[in-house]
Amino acid sequence: MIVERTDFISVPVTDVERSTRFYADTLGLEQIGADGFPEFQLGENVSMYLLKLENIGFEFSAPHTAHVALRVPDVAETRRDLEAKGVEFHGETLDTGVCHMAFFRDPDGNALMLHRRYAPR
Repeated sequence: MIVERTDFISVPVTDVERSTRFYADTLGLEQIGADGFPEFQLGENVSMYLLKLENIGFEFSAPHTAHVALRVPDVAETRRDLEAKGVEFHGETLDTGVCHMAFFRDPDGNALMLHRRYAPR
């Protein structure tokens, strides 16, 4: 199998309007699509769309528990900005010796992380 790139990731939600407000207004992500499947650009190479599972014949059973890592220029500054908007983070910002990570969740409990690698690969 040859994978050229990841086109998008999907995030299960229970309330599309509420989640769209969170990702667009609270996180400030660029919305690039709508029509029942709000889509947001995540950097240059991938997008994320909000998926109400009932729209495709499935049921919401649980949120994503594997964190979607959102690369930001400065984790501490972005965390302060989001906390001022009411976003609750879980624990302190983690410094792994390679990167900074700060963990939070969307309104449905989907796991998200602010991330910035500072050490060379």
